[in-house]
Amino acid sequence: MPPAMNPLSLRFDAGTLVLDGADSHAQLSPAFQWDDRIRRWRAPASSYRRIVTDLVRSKTPFEDQARRYHEFDFRAALQITPRPYQQEAIDQWREGGRRGVVVLPTGAGKTHVAQMAIEMTGRSTVVVVPTIDLMNQWYDILISGFQAEVGLIGGGYFEVGAITVTTYSSAFRFMERLGDQFGLIIFDECHHLPGSVFRYAAEMAIAPFRLGLTATPERSDGADSMLEELIGPFVYRLEAQDLAGEYLSDYTVERIQVRLTAEERAEYEKLRAVFRGFLDDEGISLSSIHGWQMFIRASARSENGRRAMKAYRESKQIALGTEAKLRVLARLLSRHSRDLVLIFTAENEMVYQISEQFLIPSITHETPIKERREWLEAFNRGEVLALATSKVLNEGVNIPAASVAVVLSGSGSSREHIQRLGRILRKQPDKEAVLYEVVTAETTEERISERRSNARQFQPARLKGL
Repeated sequence: MPPAMNPLSLRFDAGTLVLDGADSHAQLSPAFQWDDRIRRWRAPASSYRRIVTDLVRSKTPFEDQARRYHEFDFRAALQITPRPYQQEAIDQWREGGRRGVVVLPTGAGKTHVAQMAIEMTGRSTVVVVPTIDLMNQWYDILISGFQAEVGLIGGGYFEVGAITVTTYSSAFRFMERLGDQFGLIIFDECHHLPGSVFRYAAEMAIAPFRLGLTATPERSDGADSMLEELIGPFVYRLEAQDLAGEYLSDYTVERIQVRLTAEERAEYEKLRAVFRGFLDDEGISLSSIHGWQMFIRASARSENGRRAMKAYRESKQIALGTEAKLRVLARLLSRHSRDLVLIFTAENEMVYQISEQFLIPSITHETPIKERREWLEAFNRGEVLALATSKVLNEGVNIPAASVAVVLSGSGSSREHIQRLGRILRKQPDKEAVLYEVVTAETTEERISERRSNARQFQPARLKGL
């Protein structure tokens, strides 16, 4: 009688899975690749669910030494009745095998969907967020929402709990060691995940259950297509206009055109001529897919190129920061003197100019964390009626009473524009939100505005003059 064969053994190893007990000719899941260095089969940790399913279906005996997460009876401390669309979202996620991405607008209660997923799944959970501020917000929500140990990784903390909250950057650093300890992984603002090295946080975790949350999944680089591989398919989606009125504030979008002075126009056209002349001489078309990268490379190779780059930047500054925009801002602040107003610009210099001219607090990436928190708290209490910022308030802040957004300048990204709209949509009694987009006529800003306003949330936007 032949000796009994030892079963295969699956284990977690530095963000990957290793299969012991199988030779190089074994017929295994396509997720595996033979690693000659250790003479073992190896696979990404994120393939854990697929591998285990394949082994079970093929009735192959194996020992699961990879799984280090635990089951919990997570019970919500407060039994909050979900809104109908929240229940629909979690039902669709469950039907998708508890894997997938839910797209809901800012203020629609994505956090409650996540809490429902945690309670439903009952496994060690990690919530991954983009910023320390969001990490702290999630910690407070989870501490009050569950009778469970909640840990933090990031901001000087390294505590793993039944539920753990961390940032994308911290998750990338620690998942190689802790990727076997979570059965459910939740990616908040999951559009960050495909960028740079953050995707490895998903690839190095075995979590068989995954939930992605975002209001703006699309990325300009097209990498949002990776979300299905890293998290799961899109299982549910609603936009702001789908919920406006009943669950979010009603809102309007108004585009205000301003014009350059004669002096600004003359200087703008002179600078654009230098820029366009260089593009023509080099045969560069910015409408081509790599046109901008070609211009950047060409501009660094000659004095004419550096002059063209300087002209481009100075012409952009004229379009983005005209005196007419500041006059419009003054009128809007007067019109909304009793409302909480957020002012967005593309450049920090403009933020500081607004802060100095209108005596409005400014928040940029240079603002210390404590000072930023103090201004946001004062804003929420109504002690400060306006804040000027560049990009740091696009996401990850809780300012429910804000009802007016003034976009003086920004990128061509629809996602950024949607995020800025989302800052003012949280439901409040008798609140009607308005987003003003101030655009310099007959400049490149018009094309930038057209690109970022393509999303349904901004159709149709009313064109006004002040």
